[in-house]
Amino acid sequence: MKKMDMKKVFFYIQAALLMVLSLGSCSENETPVYDTSLSALHIWVGRQAIPSDQVIYNYSYTMGVDSVVFYARVMGMPADHDRQFTLEAFEGNLQEAAGSYTIGTYTIPAGAIEGSFPIYFNTAALSNPAAFSTSDGELHLRLAPNSEFETGATELSVINIVLRNYLSKPEDWDAAVYPNRPYLNYFGAYSKVKYQFMIQTIGLVDFHISWTQSVNYNESTNTVSDPYAQYLRQQLVVALEEYNSTHSTPLTDENGTIVTF
Repeated sequence: MKKMDMKKVFFYIQAALLMVLSLGSCSENETPVYDTSLSALHIWVGRQAIPSDQVIYNYSYTMGVDSVVFYARVMGMPADHDRQFTLEAFEGNLQEAAGSYTIGTYTIPAGAIEGSFPIYFNTAALSNPAAFSTSDGELHLRLAPNSEFETGATELSVINIVLRNYLSKPEDWDAAVYPNRPYLNYFGAYSKVKYQFMIQTIGLVDFHISWTQSVNYNESTNTVSDPYAQYLRQQLVVALEEYNSTHSTPLTDENGTIVTF
């Protein structure tokens, strides 16, 4: 069985065991008594119900701070007090990534057994702005030594983050095959900084603009309609005005040209 499949199987077995434990913790007329002696912590990325082996973080998708979400679940019963934990980076491109990510102190609240938490990344804090621009990096995180929790099972004990820092110019930017429309008609000439700003503002990457599509956004094809593309342009104009009003100099791209839409 593949590694990914084993992780999913283990995840579902864990959930079933927790259900059995909770059902068996008290009889119909008894007050629940939670046994907190077993307190291993499982951590993973992907989706809450479907764990994944890794997640990709691309610094080029933002000019500032963004985050990767991970999930944590206690293998055991709820406690009557808040339980805190933190992570530690133990392997990967630690020197190149140092200072560009922030690991917090996370809390599983009293009475709870799971939660979702952020790991923050800051593109501007990369010591080398070109880091991870020609090849992928890696960051491997695990539970730091902790008096509340033991490390969970191997399948759910490490968070693997692939680090990237590059953008590819969308194929539809300067020209597109009908019914698609080129970005140029809506957003002007391409630059990396402009595209970064677009991704950060509207949250879409390498999308298409269709002249014939009726719905605003078709997620399955990553396509927006012509009217919605015009709406997105107006949103970008407003966001750029806000950016420029809060910075000493207007947003300028890698070629020294002031960004406009």
